Amino acid sequence: MKEALLYEKKGKGIVKCRLCSHRCTIMPGKTGFCRVRLNREGVLYSLTYEKLAAAGIDPIEKKPLYHFYPGMQAYSISTMGCNFRCDFCQNSSLSDVQDGMISTGGEVPVEQLVHDIRARKCPSISYTYTEPTVYFEYAMEIARESANHGIKNTLVSNGYQTPECIDMWHEYVDAINIDLKSMRDDFYREFCGASLQPVLDSIQRWYEKGVWVELTSLIIPGLNDSEEEINAMIDFIHSLDSDIVWHISRFAPSHNMLDRPATPVDTLYSIYENALSRGLKYVYIGNILDEKTSSTYCPGCNQLLISRTVFSVHENYLKNGQCPHCDTTIAGRFRDK
Repeated sequence: MKEALLYEKKGKGIVKCRLCSHRCTIMPGKTGFCRVRLNREGVLYSLTYEKLAAAGIDPIEKKPLYHFYPGMQAYSISTMGCNFRCDFCQNSSLSDVQDGMISTGGEVPVEQLVHDIRARKCPSISYTYTEPTVYFEYAMEIARESANHGIKNTLVSNGYQTPECIDMWHEYVDAINIDLKSMRDDFYREFCGASLQPVLDSIQRWYEKGVWVELTSLIIPGLNDSEEEINAMIDFIHSLDSDIVWHISRFAPSHNMLDRPATPVDTLYSIYENALSRGLKYVYIGNILDEKTSSTYCPGCNQLLISRTVFSVHENYLKNGQCPHCDTTIAGRFRDK
């Protein structure tokens, strides 16, 4: 086990974790809400350090990150554990950990993992599948080492980091996709075991640190798809920056929501058009097969700039991050050509 970062000793063997916004007070012999940080005799340990649970090579679009080096491959990893309890989780076999049950395929030291990434010639690594915050110590060391070799680091996150965590982490993070699950605190409390405001604060803090930020909202019928809530999401994003990329994804029955229907495609198209009409420049629909709503268009002249189907880039017409037709600068991180 690895002694955790970002905690304080409170006396009598009690510790307070400052990694995520649950800010758990943990008694001796107990774990925090995430179940993967253990208080052993007044010292907090990470149970996931160097315990890789999943790894694979994905297109960066699968994260999804559409304006971060399109077409780039990402070496994607995770340990087990999560600091949310989402009833609609699509990776519950990895995230839903019981106390002490850290199933792994074996320990993978930081140096070995980075060596493997370089050997596979992957230009980026993505901390994904589960919540990367709960394996912060492991992810931080990987990020430091991989950055020394010019490898990009990206997070796929629920955005529940504390300001202290972001302040430590941002220097090693090039891009992050954060789930904006709802604009209602009661939704977060009932279906995720969390609260809304820390997520909104986290989105803003990552953005202000200069990390490339994209957002994803899973649209669940009858729960977060009302016109009022969708407009609140759009207005929040617009208030931060109309250039922020927003992915709206189709819900499919999973985990503890097997009885709820999939999102009607017409609902997604309606949200897509509404978001563009209300001033967001880059909106995409996920989990459906549609080249139009997966592709990037110039907000200046509406010309097709990057054509995609699902996670595949077919054509990229950008030149030095600009539209070749009207010279509008496209928000994002792109290769020069």
